[in-house]
Amino acid sequence: MSPQRRLPLIIATALFIENMDSTAISTSLPQIAAELGTEAVALKLALTTYMLALAVFIPVSGWVADRFGARNIFIGAIAVFLLGSLGCAASNGLGQLVAARFVQGVGGAMMVPVGRLVLLRSVEKSELVRALSWLTVPAMLGPILGPVLGGAITTYAHWRWIFLVNIPMGLLGMWLAWRYVPLLREPVAALDWRGFLLSAGGLALAMFGLSAVGRGLVPGAAIAACILAGAGLMAGYWRHARRHPHPLLGLDLLRVPTFRVGVLGGSLFRIGIGATPFLLPLMLQLGFGLNPLQSGLVTFTSTAGAMFMKFVAPAVLKRAGFRPVLVWNGLLASLLLCGFGLFRADTPYWLMVAVLLASGCFRSLQFTSLNAIAYAEIGQDRMSQASSLAAMAQQVSLALGVTIGGYALSLAGRLTGQVDGAPINFTFAFLTVGLISALSTLQMRRLAPDAGAEMAGHAQAGREVAEPKVEARPQA
Repeated sequence: MSPQRRLPLIIATALFIENMDSTAISTSLPQIAAELGTEAVALKLALTTYMLALAVFIPVSGWVADRFGARNIFIGAIAVFLLGSLGCAASNGLGQLVAARFVQGVGGAMMVPVGRLVLLRSVEKSELVRALSWLTVPAMLGPILGPVLGGAITTYAHWRWIFLVNIPMGLLGMWLAWRYVPLLREPVAALDWRGFLLSAGGLALAMFGLSAVGRGLVPGAAIAACILAGAGLMAGYWRHARRHPHPLLGLDLLRVPTFRVGVLGGSLFRIGIGATPFLLPLMLQLGFGLNPLQSGLVTFTSTAGAMFMKFVAPAVLKRAGFRPVLVWNGLLASLLLCGFGLFRADTPYWLMVAVLLASGCFRSLQFTSLNAIAYAEIGQDRMSQASSLAAMAQQVSLALGVTIGGYALSLAGRLTGQVDGAPINFTFAFLTVGLISALSTLQMRRLAPDAGAEMAGHAQAGREVAEPKVEARPQA
């Protein structure tokens, strides 16, 4: 196998175990909640905590990879993720599960962004769309297998095995990375500790406050204090980054048009997508009465559509270009997400499957386009910072999706006077997150018509992608 294909496939092992774990636990939330003695909606804390750990530690992932070598950090991160998986399998209460998921998140914060950084530094920009497709093809097997495998394990065995089935794949990924992933160590300035503490503290407090909204688990005054304190710390980081010569996160990168659209517009789109793995299995099980296996067999079709689109995405972008795809495809994907809320217990399965399949196709094309266009104008000297900032924004938006989706579901229950599992409540929740995703197209419209031409494969001969409109920071 050629290195151009082998490297993305190796890195995809990390995406595989992360995605399979996340989708499997989503399918089994009601059963896990019953055994741990809590309500299913409260278990969104286990999902949010994982994404919170990602958001806190992703900013430092680029610096750590440059300082200690991408291969070493990638292997170590997989090991930490597997350790967290063992902790999840041994959990006997909500607190233990949340703590173990946090450990998983620390590993995930390093292994996926560092793996993507290896790819960005090893592949020419003209080949990046194709490489990203190869990266995500095996990674999509995780979400395909996750709902079905999670449902089967929960129905016929025990939910704890969900966290153990990814151990063999993780060990294989560690061995392949040791053999084939380049070290890619780069000279870096001293770590911006103040920036790390400000960003980590701000994100942690804000996300904890948002995740507790509407559940009655934390006093309202404490929730407001966490959100306000988190916002204050993040504002402090913004001021700090403007003065520091080597900030942990280079916010000036947002002045690059393609990066700004990929990060800000992509974040809005991912809010809706982040809520889907939480809302859809709950609707199918609590609202429609399906068991975990039946729910998994329905939900996996969305990822099957996404996997199919990975083979088609390079050709679509080559023919249409980034701007039309991001605008119109993003709008269609958002409308289909709203359509999930129209499902009812008597909706024919073939219709559900068709909608989910189409949704997976449009969603996959949007993700491939966003992941590529964000780096169209970023030079190699800023790639680690750009990768960390983009990955952090991505995980924050996914966490916000779970938070907003759960709160919209609870709010709908109070407005309608029905229990959380009532289908009408899911209609309101999916409409809310779908409209938020649709707002992302306002950002996509700001792209230049020829944005990302080299990546899309229809740049003029001899034409070079414009250099980023930010000054390169000197390396120590």
